[in-house]
Amino acid sequence: MSPETTGPLWRGRTLALLGILLVAFNLRTAVASLSPILQFVERDFPVSTALVGILGMLPPLCYAVFGITTPVLTRRAGLEPVLIGALAALVVGSAARGFVGSAWWLFAASALTFAAVGVGNVLLPPLVKRYFPDRIGLVTALYVTALSVSTFVPPLVAVPVSEAAGWRASFEIWAVMALVSIIPWAALLVHPRRAAPDALPEEAEPGLLRRAFRSPLAWALATIFSVAGFNAYAVFAWLPSMLADTAGTSAAAAGVLLALYAAMGLPVSLVVPALATRPGRVRAMVAVAGATIAAGWAGLLLAPAGPTWLWVALAGIGPLLFPLSLVLVNLRTRTHAGSVALSGFTQSVGYVVVALGPVAVGLLHEVTGSWTPPMLLLLATALAALVAGLVVARGGFLEDERAG
Repeated sequence: MSPETTGPLWRGRTLALLGILLVAFNLRTAVASLSPILQFVERDFPVSTALVGILGMLPPLCYAVFGITTPVLTRRAGLEPVLIGALAALVVGSAARGFVGSAWWLFAASALTFAAVGVGNVLLPPLVKRYFPDRIGLVTALYVTALSVSTFVPPLVAVPVSEAAGWRASFEIWAVMALVSIIPWAALLVHPRRAAPDALPEEAEPGLLRRAFRSPLAWALATIFSVAGFNAYAVFAWLPSMLADTAGTSAAAAGVLLALYAAMGLPVSLVVPALATRPGRVRAMVAVAGATIAAGWAGLLLAPAGPTWLWVALAGIGPLLFPLSLVLVNLRTRTHAGSVALSGFTQSVGYVVVALGPVAVGLLHEVTGSWTPPMLLLLATALAALVAGLVVARGGFLEDERAG
């Protein structure tokens, strides 16, 4: 099926669609299910503050490492086998977290789960391109929405399950969910009439990832991805403290405002991928993201006490750059080989920067004793997004760029 021919979403591709959505739902549960129940874990064994900080940095660092290594694995084994292997590792790691007896074993099991998630992060865009080249915007919107749901569902159920059945049971739930996500992909591999496109793109070229490192398009896309993640991770780490110190916001109110920030991502995840496939819309969406990031942080700098909810909501619109960057991975490549390479490069570079977000904001605050420099840093990311947006909005494909 060619991208020019639009086919039914479900017909002949039901297993692929279910598989993509199930994988997406499992890509944030490992992160979101840990911090809410650390208090229960510490009743059985101590977890130092330093280790908690390392656990906070571990996900983006694992995502960065496996953003580089995943294209190599797929070139040797193919998309689906590598994905199934990653999901199996996710099952083992999630289950192991429910059996650990020390903080360092918890760290080891968590590292395995985050490594598996890092592989899944990279593979989802090329899988969308492979099975749904005619519905890239729609399917990307669906799986980014599943990602959003998997971010806020685990915290809602982790504590009640831990209170009712113990914290170990809370981890095992997500191991079962990861196991379920393997089923559609295993069925696709053994099915005699696999639901792959009629004309399958060529296999990965060894030079594509190296080309990405020299590609202005790839670096611009990585910048957009980085701005979204840098803001989001910094906000989740520091927004309550910022609001308490600058606006006198109570802990309960700060929690509600943090939820508002997160909730802004759900509607944009539904709209942005579909809009991105339309000519001329990428530049407009980057402009909106840059403007809202700048307006949100400027408002918190100049008038933090009111209307605080508006500034937080505006800042929360800015990470629309995340779903935009994911759909652009497919719109700026011709083949699934190029999609794997661009996805791996974007997420590897991006998550290195993302991992620095909470640390940079915290260090700036500690050194200066003020939240003004950290807020100015976050405001400045809007400019980086706008500059990078000019490059990605020009169009073109990674495969067509001249190798350096």
